Amino acid sequence: MTEQTVRIEAGLREEVPDAAGQGIAAQARQWFGFDVRRCRCREVYRIRAELDPDRAGMVRAAFGDPVVAETALDRLPSPEGFDWLIEIGYKPGVTDNVGRTARCVLEDLIERELDWREQVFTSRQVFLWGALERGDAEHLGRDLLANPLIQDVRVFSRQEWVNSDIDRSVPVFTDRPALEVHTFDLSGDDEDLMRISREGILSMSLAEMRSVRDHYLSEPVRAHRRELGLPDWPTDVELECIAQTWSEHCFHKIFAAEVEYRDEETGEEEHIRSLFKTYIRAATEKVAERADWLVSVFSDNAGIVRFDDEVHVAYKVETHNSPSALDPYGGAMTGIVGVNRDPMGTGMGCALLTNVWGYCLGSPFFDGELPEGLMHPRRIRDGVHQGVIDGGNQSGIPWSRGFECFDERYLGKPLVYCGTVGVTPVEVAGGPAERKEVEPGDLVVMCGGRIGKDGIHGATFSSEELRMESPAQAVQIGDPLTQRKLYEFLLEARDRGLYRCITDNGAGGISCSFGEMGRLSGGCRCELADAPLKYEGLQPWEILLSEAQERMTLAVSPEHRDELLELARRRDVELAVMGAFTDDGYFTVMWRGETVASLDMDFLYESGCPRMTIPARWTTPEISAPPRPEERDLTPRLKRVLADLNQCSREYKSRMYDGEVKGLSVVKPFMGVCADTPSDATVLRVRYDSDRGIVLSEGIHPWLSDLDTYAMTVSVVDEAVRRAVAAGARPDRIALLDNFCWPDPVESEKTPDGAYKMAQLVRSNRALYDLCTAWGTPLISGKDSMKNDSTRGGRKISIPPTLLISALGQIDDVRTAVTTPFKRAGDAIFVAGVTMDETGASAWARSLAADAGSPLACGGRAPGVDPASAWRRFEAVHRAAESGLLRSATTPARGGLALALVMGCLGGACGADLELGALPVEGELDDAVRLFSETNSRFVLTCAPEDEEALKDRFAGTPFARIGTVRGHGRLTVRGHDGEAVMDADVEDLRATFKGTLEGV
Repeated sequence: MTEQTVRIEAGLREEVPDAAGQGIAAQARQWFGFDVRRCRCREVYRIRAELDPDRAGMVRAAFGDPVVAETALDRLPSPEGFDWLIEIGYKPGVTDNVGRTARCVLEDLIERELDWREQVFTSRQVFLWGALERGDAEHLGRDLLANPLIQDVRVFSRQEWVNSDIDRSVPVFTDRPALEVHTFDLSGDDEDLMRISREGILSMSLAEMRSVRDHYLSEPVRAHRRELGLPDWPTDVELECIAQTWSEHCFHKIFAAEVEYRDEETGEEEHIRSLFKTYIRAATEKVAERADWLVSVFSDNAGIVRFDDEVHVAYKVETHNSPSALDPYGGAMTGIVGVNRDPMGTGMGCALLTNVWGYCLGSPFFDGELPEGLMHPRRIRDGVHQGVIDGGNQSGIPWSRGFECFDERYLGKPLVYCGTVGVTPVEVAGGPAERKEVEPGDLVVMCGGRIGKDGIHGATFSSEELRMESPAQAVQIGDPLTQRKLYEFLLEARDRGLYRCITDNGAGGISCSFGEMGRLSGGCRCELADAPLKYEGLQPWEILLSEAQERMTLAVSPEHRDELLELARRRDVELAVMGAFTDDGYFTVMWRGETVASLDMDFLYESGCPRMTIPARWTTPEISAPPRPEERDLTPRLKRVLADLNQCSREYKSRMYDGEVKGLSVVKPFMGVCADTPSDATVLRVRYDSDRGIVLSEGIHPWLSDLDTYAMTVSVVDEAVRRAVAAGARPDRIALLDNFCWPDPVESEKTPDGAYKMAQLVRSNRALYDLCTAWGTPLISGKDSMKNDSTRGGRKISIPPTLLISALGQIDDVRTAVTTPFKRAGDAIFVAGVTMDETGASAWARSLAADAGSPLACGGRAPGVDPASAWRRFEAVHRAAESGLLRSATTPARGGLALALVMGCLGGACGADLELGALPVEGELDDAVRLFSETNSRFVLTCAPEDEEALKDRFAGTPFARIGTVRGHGRLTVRGHDGEAVMDADVEDLRATFKGTLEGV
């Protein structure tokens, strides 16, 4: 092939507004205070391919919209009067999704398949007008436009650009490199073993390194290796595979550990053999004794529940915290496309119904000093939102739920939750859809995207704190368009019975998917040289471990090979047969016919990794309650709480997501007269021909962890279940997912309080077991992330213990769903449940503490849950909803009764008159506590005046009282327990307060 590089520039015509440029200019002004008056963007394509001049011209024309854009070979004319040009391109080896898509377009245009050396590389040019110094332009490039971990930035003044040579350079590709498999000598001392682990980013403990050493010293292992011609000590392929398999991210070592728990106050001691088995699995097994609707739990990529006679529903929520800290956009995108693949790889494969998201971040208005190496939380926030939007909506999947929490303790590591609901037929290809089976002799098939350097060490990197040495290549680069093609191909292959088993290539890449599927047959043998690569130069261990996205693994019966290959060709999905499953007990890896790894499956997955023993010591923290000022008029306090970052509206960012793809949503994320009031839960149809639906909700309250993680856990479980019930879900058909995100709970020199953090984890698990078994709400899936600390810049930042509970409810008829907004003037307003003085860590207490200059001094009594009385209330609410008695329903949570009433008024664009003296309470409570207490298990309900007595009958025997009336005057007025006015607010003024904090941010 004649080597040739073609350079094409494409940009909007001068008269066409540049929305991207306008956004950059606005961010430069808002974030950095720079005088950027104007900004224009252009795209650059560098094409290394065999192209004659005519075809080059044809390609140039195709790479720009002729109506709004202009293109040129080499260079477009420079924009008039610009001051600085910043050009951003990917570093060598980093996936360039736009370039990959452009390469596909190029193949279509020139009507031939490109050689692997022929590639397209892209970069972006940003032209700036403004009074900027070079350092300012470099600052913008580094901290706004690019991520230096994966992108290169070049800055030119106008004169430098005009005088510069035309750059047509591209990475140079060489032929396949010689075989390079190295051996790790583990005969050294403990210090040498730990050096190997540390320098290799293996995240292995000394005990684990010793276990590997002793395994390779055993005579049976040495004899086996001599037969295969392998060295005595592990190859890099083997040691890397062991490290990722045993990583905290994959092996969940902390949840599987032996725990020595002691309550230092009561003297209680307990030896816990496994948090997961003792509490989480045990809770679901106990619930399963009376719940016949569980199909598959804790044994697959997502949990599956029975929905009706035709379909099952699957649900999975994941976190992508560490990658999002390094590259917010890429990390979050791979979070959402990665969790999409979990239902795709569950059972025989699910169709994707909807996505959910949630982020715990530092304040976007943070103005303190950031440790070196950390990004500003606003940049992280913008990046993760855009990444999940692009990854989810571009894959043709709507969103249904979203939330944000803000706290400075998330500066070091943001929490990025992504979830997906899937649907599968009850039967697929003549068998149950949830089955997983692999037979010896089945082909090992990888399909979808190609393997690259992105995502290498992703599992091990995510299993330790974020540090300056954290590798850039650990961040995967997602491509939702490639995944969409893969998804449609898999559904067709599933329905035609062309594969026997499926799973996703997640953490650990094919080392994980091949190996875990090989456990079903008893072994696996694969050839790495058959793997399709994004570019040449990857070493064998990198091919095995790369977590490059959009890939799935199939077990295919040999008789279906040709039909599957033909379907993949027609669907434009790349497919590679890379070996076969065996029953010899080994995971064997070849490189060009030579064995480079042979790992005993039992050692790798069962007996090899030593179990940890972790101490846990509980002492109740001493946190003072904030001073309570005398505030007769509570209206200003209401506005303070309403405008707080953790209570205010998230509508601005949420509207950037598409929730109406597929057209199945019933109760939307935002409802009401102005469609701007957040819903407690969302309701969706699962099928177009049925009114039966699912209800999605969640609970999260990290601030309660400062007081007691037991109280935090029962509160978030209560919140998730209560929200679903308020929307109309059946209380007896609600499944839960648990996502634990914790600071490092293993006591060490760098974590001297590890035993306390471990005790917090124990108490959280206990609470989860207690409430789930009491209510019969099974835990069907979950994930733990146990190393959410950062030591970048020499400062340790640890997140608060955070548990997200996601609820998957079922509703028999979506037409009976209930929403938050008040509906009609004259409707009666009721509160179900007793209000107590439970304001510890509440939104109100945090507001008072902030006033006092001590934002973390927000102690007090934490909310608890009475399971029996709460359940009676849940059943009463459901009966009332089913019978059509409820006009509205909402759940007081953060902000208490006050914010629940505000949401009802905002949604209905109406007012309300309330009497706090009628509120069911425990003890003598002042009016502020009555309004802002965050007591659990309560509801605010409305009904038509003529239904009042019937509604009261439904709640006979449980605390229930009418506290007011919906009004048409547009004011929220509240009288205290003594009959005197304590609040009088204009509802539209409250709307402006609620929406103002994050509007446009």
